Amino acid sequence: MSRFIINVLDSFGVGAMRDVPLVRPADNGSNTAKHIIENVPTIAIPTLETLGLMNILDFETEELKFSPKANYGKANLTHHGADSFLGHQEISGTTPKEPLNQAFNEVIDEVFEHLKAKGYQVRYVGEIDEPKILVVNEVATIGDNLETDLGQVFNVSAALDDSSFEDVTVLGKTVREVVKVSRVITFGGHGIHLADLLAARTVIGKFAGVDAPKSGVYNNDYHVIHLGYGIDPNVQIPTILDQADIPVALFGKAADIIQTSSEKLFPGVDTEELYDKLIAEVKANEEGLFFMNIQETDLAGHAEDVQRYADRLEVSDMKLAELIPLLNQGDLLIVMADHGNDPTIGHSQHTREFVPLLVYSPGIEGKVIGERETMADVAATAAEFFDVRMPQNGGSFLQKLRS
Repeated sequence: MSRFIINVLDSFGVGAMRDVPLVRPADNGSNTAKHIIENVPTIAIPTLETLGLMNILDFETEELKFSPKANYGKANLTHHGADSFLGHQEISGTTPKEPLNQAFNEVIDEVFEHLKAKGYQVRYVGEIDEPKILVVNEVATIGDNLETDLGQVFNVSAALDDSSFEDVTVLGKTVREVVKVSRVITFGGHGIHLADLLAARTVIGKFAGVDAPKSGVYNNDYHVIHLGYGIDPNVQIPTILDQADIPVALFGKAADIIQTSSEKLFPGVDTEELYDKLIAEVKANEEGLFFMNIQETDLAGHAEDVQRYADRLEVSDMKLAELIPLLNQGDLLIVMADHGNDPTIGHSQHTREFVPLLVYSPGIEGKVIGERETMADVAATAAEFFDVRMPQNGGSFLQKLRS
């Protein structure tokens, strides 16, 4: 048995999908990877270069060239929009259903009454003629997520100096009981208070929420849990492997949003720390699925901070250079993304882009796996790799690599 490693560089897209002019015109011209390289021409990412990033982007710079020995391709998103939660369910082998799309104010009264019945102190915040948010126990707010597709996600944002994350998680699960959007993201940070959350309250048409980057909630000891809707883990590769007694380890955001019975869960946000945990697990285990999300790239995209994004890519590149020599014949590493988040496009939301598929396996060189219909092909490839039943969706590209 060998090791199959999925490394998601969250939001590292490689160009707008063909349906963008029709479904997401604000994303026209987006290309997260290319625009970061163009705006930070001194960026040092030699490992990603060797793995074939420039081959996918189909351009070179003075510093970054095509890689003739790379194994590479790209994948379409088949989930609706450009969403991290749905993206990871797709990578895991699911065909995500199109989520219910609604503004929080369409269900705010129902949530208010449900929370009151559960014993919470709740009040509305907002002007008479605008959509409202809720404040709960004077430590948390509930409203629309303004960083991803509007109408698909509600946020429970909290000041962790004033409430434990365990209590905030219970609050998030209580909201989840009565709403049917794709996700309820429940999160908090230290060093802020309710006043900081309310100072970042923002209204966009019929949507109202807290601008999370502006509030400072990400800056100090950020904690998060993603509470999804309508996902069947039994048709996803982590659970399929669980049932086959093949080890599964999830790192970073993957540990928050992918379901598994494995106890090898390593949540966190710091890029270096996550790679160190992954490398330690790879050193200690000769078999299994290792699935990691690097979230700091996505946070930089939301902040429209090109320099920060480039810095997180450089750190990832250096840590990948530590990981790759640990892989044995038969092991397989896929470096990919889940959508785009182009910090140069003029808005702070995700962008609907193809994602890279950069594949490394000792002894395999120069294989082009082409444009894949869905990111679920990664899960199908893992299923063939481990000789287990196929997930709900996806087609394996393992034979393209081994031919």
